[in-house]
Amino acid sequence: MAVKIMAEYIGDSRVKLEHGPSRDRIITDLPVDNGGKGRKFSPSDLLAASLSSCILTIMSKVAQKENVNFCGCTIETEKYMKQSPRMVEKLKCIIRLKCKVPANLKQKFLACVKTCPVHRSLHPDIRIEFEIKD
Repeated sequence: MAVKIMAEYIGDSRVKLEHGPSRDRIITDLPVDNGGKGRKFSPSDLLAASLSSCILTIMSKVAQKENVNFCGCTIETEKYMKQSPRMVEKLKCIIRLKCKVPANLKQKFLACVKTCPVHRSLHPDIRIEFEIKD
């Protein structure tokens, strides 16, 4: 199934995005380190956010099967940019669990990283680091 995303340049380095099915909208802006004002998520910020959101969603399904309350668990993602060629160089992610879980479940959570469609879609030159803390 395809999902349509509409993008419209609205001036001052900003782009309005609209999710076709829901009509939900967000605006992106250029980051300060690339000549923008950094007022909103940048396009590459959305890449990092997509990875975090996808992985948390998959982990929540694993937690549900294991009867673990996953609410409140977070991923803090730091995005590092390479200047030449300009691209995301590294994503460093710290998963913070709100609850204590056994080691085998932590391993299942880490395995979710590899099954994430966003992770699978990223260029192999992007270094991705994950750590779980509870």
